[in-house]
Amino acid sequence: MVADKQDNESLDASSIPRLSAELNLPPRQILAVAKLLFEGSTIPFIARYRKEVTGNLDEVQIGKIEERLQYYRELEERRQTILDSITDQGKLTDDLKARILACTTKNALEDLYLPYKPKRRTRAMIAREKGLEPLAARILEQPLTGEPATAAAAFVSRELKVESADDALAGARDIVAEIISENAEIRTLVRHAFATQSLVVSQAVPDKTREPTKFEQYYDFKEKAADIPSHRYLAIRRGEAEGVLRQALSLDSAPILDRIGESVKLNPRSPFAPHLRAAIEDSYKRLISPAVETDVSVELKMKADRAAVEIFARNLRSLLLAAPLGGRPIIAVDPGIRTGCKVAALDATGKFLGNTTLYISQGERQEMEARIDLVKLAAKFQPAAIAVGNGTAGRETESFIRETLKKANVRNILVIQVNEAGASVYSASEVAREEFPDLDVTVRGAISIGRRLQDPLAELVKIDPKSIGVGQYQHDVHQPLLARKLDEVVVSCVNHVGVELNTASAFLLARVSGIGGGLAKKIISHRDKTGAFRSRADLLKVSGLGPKAFEQAAGFLRIREGSHPLDASAVHPERYALVETMARDLGVSVKDLVGNAALADRIDIRKYVTPDVGEPTLKDIVAELKKPGRDPRETFEAPGFRDDVTTLEDLKPGMELMGIVTNVTAFGAFVDVGVHQDGLVHVSELADRFVSDPAEVVQTGDRIKVKVLDVDVQRKRIALSAKSGTRPAGGEAGKTATARPSNNKPQARPAPRPQFNANPFGGLNL
Repeated sequence: MVADKQDNESLDASSIPRLSAELNLPPRQILAVAKLLFEGSTIPFIARYRKEVTGNLDEVQIGKIEERLQYYRELEERRQTILDSITDQGKLTDDLKARILACTTKNALEDLYLPYKPKRRTRAMIAREKGLEPLAARILEQPLTGEPATAAAAFVSRELKVESADDALAGARDIVAEIISENAEIRTLVRHAFATQSLVVSQAVPDKTREPTKFEQYYDFKEKAADIPSHRYLAIRRGEAEGVLRQALSLDSAPILDRIGESVKLNPRSPFAPHLRAAIEDSYKRLISPAVETDVSVELKMKADRAAVEIFARNLRSLLLAAPLGGRPIIAVDPGIRTGCKVAALDATGKFLGNTTLYISQGERQEMEARIDLVKLAAKFQPAAIAVGNGTAGRETESFIRETLKKANVRNILVIQVNEAGASVYSASEVAREEFPDLDVTVRGAISIGRRLQDPLAELVKIDPKSIGVGQYQHDVHQPLLARKLDEVVVSCVNHVGVELNTASAFLLARVSGIGGGLAKKIISHRDKTGAFRSRADLLKVSGLGPKAFEQAAGFLRIREGSHPLDASAVHPERYALVETMARDLGVSVKDLVGNAALADRIDIRKYVTPDVGEPTLKDIVAELKKPGRDPRETFEAPGFRDDVTTLEDLKPGMELMGIVTNVTAFGAFVDVGVHQDGLVHVSELADRFVSDPAEVVQTGDRIKVKVLDVDVQRKRIALSAKSGTRPAGGEAGKTATARPSNNKPQARPAPRPQFNANPFGGLNL
């Protein structure tokens, strides 16, 4: 184990200069991050609590270093495998070894290995078995004398099945073609040409496009491969997968063939020149071009995947960090037409209290009963809000609830549509079965909808991020890449907000730096057996949770009313002694200092700078002392859709609507305007100024004002614009960043208690 660690450290040290140039970061910072990662530190911990060590690098920079270190680690492992293989063959020369050691990319390494790589039986192998290698060498030499047919006649042999001089020359050309195809410099030349000059060409498949499809713009399409945006390439790939499109890379071969001719020293004056030229063309068309086109297509796909995954990650982050309603009672509704609306009541902590079913579209009698039951539920559970899933019949259900509360003269209850993407996945999952083994899946779905309103982050961590619907083409990109990136985002968000140790679920705790699923279950078990944790130090009593895990996790966990005043803050226990010194210097107790901004402002951080603690960490500590455990998420504001617009057919060009951004892509933003079909604000319509990246202007979850440009009911497409002052006040994205005290149970603006009319429906006595 120690040897492996030393090997890894040596390996990464050799990659530091390359990484430094690649990431434009000093080697010292990269080396510091590499060392911390090898010691088992997590990215959130390094970014938050080791700023002096890394030179104040953020999570994105640290993540990129980790990603590239992994690439170079894999490169070194492959390099060693190749060296061992060629050595075993007895073919490793000093020159070849030097070239292999100089490779900085996997493709370059594989090109050098290609001539020595075990391969299936080829035409060139068969020709060599027939003794035609000397004739192939003659073709490559390009002599100025001699006749090819005469030279080939010497190789005619019935025994070796070389029936004629033409057969001999054909076999020799096969050998030459393979030699050319295995030349690393030539493959690099062709690969570069494909990467920089080729066109992505797509065409419609006959008989597959009689009906309108979403791929019409790609029926006869060309774009330079080096410039094609991620979303267009992924759309073409999906069209191909669905049998609507054919696509390939197109490249003018003439200049490349000339370059290959120069590389192998084709001499037009040689009698053997036509045979070398034919071998070059065969090598390019049969051996090099198909393989390189595949390689470049794979690289294009991975490039598109990485760009798409970054967009997914950005959208997921916005969704997870959406403003929470906070610890207030909720009634949650999972809409349904035929089977009725499943309703669940939750207390301020998200605890399930009870459920029922409301039938709002099965006739007047059942509708009246549903109204009565709804008002009874509201009176019994006193909810601050009613959360309604935004799926099928969501707007109709929302309208029904609003109308019912209005008729019953029930005031001060918010009715809010909640994005229910992934709720059905959760409700049928093992996680949901463990939480609510006796409840129907539809009731579990309603509970999830309600908890999402209370605290989106705490609930959404239970769902596979890919099921939340954070971007287009999420099923088309490389799934391990997507899963890894989205998991990183979840972990980052959980640690960014912090977790209340005594109320958090195992699913939330599992995402805390240094904990993971196994330790999370042990923490919950310990909490159930011994009661609430009184201090962060009590974590060390949990079986299997050692000093390293404690170091990584403690700063991200919160304990309200713990035995130490700093346990409810983001100050790490390793800095408690420092804060105690600060308090002593101010002549107050730590308890009096925590939360007192005036006292914290009197701290002269320069007095406390040491080799281990610099100004970045000290500034973080002072900020926490001012507002301990502050939730970084924004204050909740209820969205609102127009009551008279509930279906696609209700939309008319020129309408101005409030909407919620559901997805941000490279080409624009999708906006929910309350008609069960998101509309698209193209990047050119996001603002009056030029916008190169939609994320500069909007984020998932933003409330924006839009104007309807066009509605295509048949294709279910809505074109929207956010231009000309349609954006609301409160920042470019119409958001309000208001800080509020919190300990992972953020408090929304206080609302008056619901008020009820004693007889809302003709004599009903509540």
